[in-house]
Amino acid sequence: MITITGTVGNTGKFLVTGMPVDTKTPAVVKIAFENNTGGTNLALCAGTLANFTAATIGTQLSDSGGPGFQFLTIVDVSLLAGQVIYVLRTVGSAASSFTINIE
Repeated sequence: MITITGTVGNTGKFLVTGMPVDTKTPAVVKIAFENNTGGTNLALCAGTLANFTAATIGTQLSDSGGPGFQFLTIVDVSLLAGQVIYVLRTVGSAASSFTINIE
């Protein structure tokens, strides 16, 4: 399992993967996503670099509630092939910290 933490700042977006997902072996991943900042909502997304640059949702993998709520996504990695994973702030304007656990 890997834990990723970050903060969505002024841009309203945060790139999680540095390059598109590349998979050659079928696998299922479990992703737990949590927004750690009250008064904001975040979306965990997969999409093209153009989606990220434009701050638009390609495929929404998870949504956020307030602090303390973790949402589980179970996905076949083949559905993410060629896409980057990123977080967008969908409600609020404050810097929003988050935690992603991937297994």
